[in-house]
Amino acid sequence: MLPTFLDIATLSKGYRSGAFTPVDVIRAVIERIEAWPDRAVWISRFDDAALVAAAEALVAAGAPSDDQPLWGIPFAVKDNIDVAGLETTAACPAFAYRPDRDATVVARLKAAGAIVVGKTNLDQFATGLNGTRSPYGAPRSVFNEAYVSGGSSSGSAVAVASGQVAFALGTDTAGSGRIPAAFNNLVGVKPSRGMLSGSGLVPACRSLDCITVMAGTAGDADLVRRVAAGYDAADPYSRDLPAAALPAGGFRFGVLDAEEREFFGDDATEALYDAAIARLEALGGTAVPIDYAPFRECAALLYGGPWVAERLAAIETFVDDNAEAMDPTVRTIVEGARAYSAVDAFRGQYRLEELRKLTDTQWALMDVLLLPTAPTAYTVEAMKADPIRLNSNLGRYTNFVNLLDCSAIAIPAGFRPDGMPGGVTLIGPAFADAALAELGDRLHRASPFGMGRDTAALLPEASRIAAPAEELLPVVVVGAHLSGMPLNPQLTTAGGRLLKTCRTAADYRLYVLPDTVPPKPGLIRDPGFAGDGLAVEVWGLSAAAFGAFVNAIPAPLGVGKVTLDDGSQATGFLCEPYAVKGAREITALGGWRAYIAEKTAIV
Repeated sequence: MLPTFLDIATLSKGYRSGAFTPVDVIRAVIERIEAWPDRAVWISRFDDAALVAAAEALVAAGAPSDDQPLWGIPFAVKDNIDVAGLETTAACPAFAYRPDRDATVVARLKAAGAIVVGKTNLDQFATGLNGTRSPYGAPRSVFNEAYVSGGSSSGSAVAVASGQVAFALGTDTAGSGRIPAAFNNLVGVKPSRGMLSGSGLVPACRSLDCITVMAGTAGDADLVRRVAAGYDAADPYSRDLPAAALPAGGFRFGVLDAEEREFFGDDATEALYDAAIARLEALGGTAVPIDYAPFRECAALLYGGPWVAERLAAIETFVDDNAEAMDPTVRTIVEGARAYSAVDAFRGQYRLEELRKLTDTQWALMDVLLLPTAPTAYTVEAMKADPIRLNSNLGRYTNFVNLLDCSAIAIPAGFRPDGMPGGVTLIGPAFADAALAELGDRLHRASPFGMGRDTAALLPEASRIAAPAEELLPVVVVGAHLSGMPLNPQLTTAGGRLLKTCRTAADYRLYVLPDTVPPKPGLIRDPGFAGDGLAVEVWGLSAAAFGAFVNAIPAPLGVGKVTLDDGSQATGFLCEPYAVKGAREITALGGWRAYIAEKTAIV
């Protein structure tokens, strides 16, 4: 007997035990697609015989191997991503073409044993966050047919949440993979830019687009991400960098302060956000109110600034010849790009960098950011009556993420009294995807709300994400390597994890080293000196990373044992005494962050 929700872990367990086969699952998928009342979910799919034949061929080839972690798993693909044998329409029939090969990401998933069922509906040309901008109809939330499904990856979310497939690919430029996840009680992984190849993707904003994954659990979604990820020389925006880390123990998470909270009158969704904050605190996090204003201003650039010109650049020839074939709202947005000049584009870049510096000051206060995925949910009727303003409201907490090169994972957060789900999103630096998934899994399991429309479903233990088990060597940092400081990436890109924030013992002094770029402090121990200790961070590195990190430390800095305020000792940065002669002492400020803040205020 198949479960209502087709999660990867349960299907894989059933295959191994012989409870059912991929052929059984595909036959059930066909039945579920035919029985589902919302006919706007799919734009095209392989016919029944072809799907059954694909499953039979998989079984005939033998049991799954270690390199086929998705063996027999049915999935859907948003119809702006190429699948050989099916048209790519981007929800615009006049644009349709038939590709001769799979998109790189689709090919990797198929090689891992997954079975493509078909292509799902979307806001036309992935322009929208609501799911109503398609000539193929408007998919509805699986919890209330009066409400939007979220977009632009609308059909993908409904196909997973209704139990028709185990996972689906979407795309996310402004929140298109996260908001539909929230409105359908799913996990939505928005990978770091360039982590998943864009080859075979119809671009919306090519420099920002991310192919995304929607599934029932963080473990399932992250598994798909890992299978699909990898450098692709055919995609000029493809990147392959080491994983960034989040703190191993206590961590700081940013939350909205009172001034920036906006739920458009939806007190129930605000209550879900507050409940998620409490759960994350119970998991060891410290909530830190941050100033969201620079993030919000950055978000406004995506549709209210020159980046809208990228949407025209993607399909300019088609728009010139076929504008009348486009959805009216999408056409208005895309053709609005003609008002922007190259000068505007540069000014937009300048403003983005100004805002990035402001957001950097907020990132220095936190390790991860927790935001509502969407501030509220709208009915289809309301959205069609006011399509641009209400769509903009939906993107209040999502639009900035790709502009600022962040990774993100959307997690279910519960239900309003009317039964509509809400969600929250964990946001971190680029390439923190694995660490975010582990934290997101913990948050999801702290108060599970089922998977998709099956709200009673238990999250499978097999999809639980284990915390990293490798033993880490501690290193104490006091200056430019602190979180958010210029040299911190030397730790995060090496897989470092923030273990704790604390102070040194009382007998340490801190100086500003002259003529260092970026500015660096010198830490000196002065036995007999009775201060208040200095603010430091203790990071953990693998043995290999620790050795490489220490070997790169320049004179006059060196390493030695630093005594902390609890009496313990750990290897850390110390300075040779000769280097601080005549240097400014900043011990009284209490730490390097206070000095940088003072210096910034003076400037």
